Amino acid sequence: MLDTNKKLTITFGEEQEQLLDIATSFARDKFPMDKARARIAAAEDFDRAVWDEMASLGWLGIAVPEEFGGSGLGLAEVVTIAEPLGRNLAGTPFVSTTLVAQALLKAGTAAQKQEWLPKICEGTIGALAIVEPHGDWNLAHLDVKATEAGDTLALSGTKTFVTDAASAGLVIISVSLGGGPALVLLDKAALGKASLEKEIVIDETRRSYRLKLDGVTVPRANLLDQAQTAAALKHIDEAACLLLAAEACGGTSGVIDVVVEYLKTRKQFDRYIGSYQALKHPTVDALLALEAARSHLYFAAGVFGQGEEGEIAVRMAKALSSDALAFASDRAIQFHGGFGFTYDCDAQLFRRRGVWCEVQHGDAAYHRRKLADLIF
Repeated sequence: MLDTNKKLTITFGEEQEQLLDIATSFARDKFPMDKARARIAAAEDFDRAVWDEMASLGWLGIAVPEEFGGSGLGLAEVVTIAEPLGRNLAGTPFVSTTLVAQALLKAGTAAQKQEWLPKICEGTIGALAIVEPHGDWNLAHLDVKATEAGDTLALSGTKTFVTDAASAGLVIISVSLGGGPALVLLDKAALGKASLEKEIVIDETRRSYRLKLDGVTVPRANLLDQAQTAAALKHIDEAACLLLAAEACGGTSGVIDVVVEYLKTRKQFDRYIGSYQALKHPTVDALLALEAARSHLYFAAGVFGQGEEGEIAVRMAKALSSDALAFASDRAIQFHGGFGFTYDCDAQLFRRRGVWCEVQHGDAAYHRRKLADLIF
């Protein structure tokens, strides 16, 4: 149960401040809104040149220990990168690659860490295949199976919402093995034997795939430490929620920018529409919701991994950030009038991103139900 007498403070260190400033400028320069639209129709999954720049800045190794080529910081610092990227609707494999690195750190063998973590820090893309067609947010509910056959594992079943899989050099897959959950590593060669189908998803700036694993075999050495699987799945789930909350907070900032710019330029009856209280008050409500969500986000970032307190904070941040982006983007669409309901209006891009961020790893209602058990 949560200790309600404990003093709660937000920690925000010098490294976080510097990273936030750099990432804000980088995202603004590299991901203007027209680039988000261009990505929707682009044949390639992402801009490789920009991705290489992100790797050269050391962002892929922020939460990776120095012994593996990283910076030795934590997910609190990663949040300061994810938020500005979300603000500009950036389409990169940053979150998926970060989560793969976290999976390796939690459950990878010494050999797997030594082989793959330095590659990730240098720019190898990672994808996480932990969601299945049944849609259960409980990551231990697994229909995909691995069957031992000597020194190999035969896989069967289907994963969905495997973001950035087509560009990945490494995919980590959750499977049922011997009646319990396990994590299996697939390199690009093994991935080529699987069936990869591009999915149509609400957020068209994403690249999401359905991964059919029937007939795929991998060496048993590709199995991560099964004794650590349960802890790793919990860690991955909470890390994903934290980074999705960061993206959602960024998206809320971005769509508020769209709203304010429109309120300052659109005239109705010879007055700027931003002068009308019916539009000013909801805009202020959106800003207040953003500030509340960001406060929870950065508190959660500071206590991430600290047992029950960390889990409570992450779930709160995920729920509030989802609500904030949903409200702000919905208002943005309505404030733009008839134009707001068209595909040409940028507001709908943020609404789509909001739906994606909300339903991945549990919506607000789901996390509030979890919080009831943790707090009371």
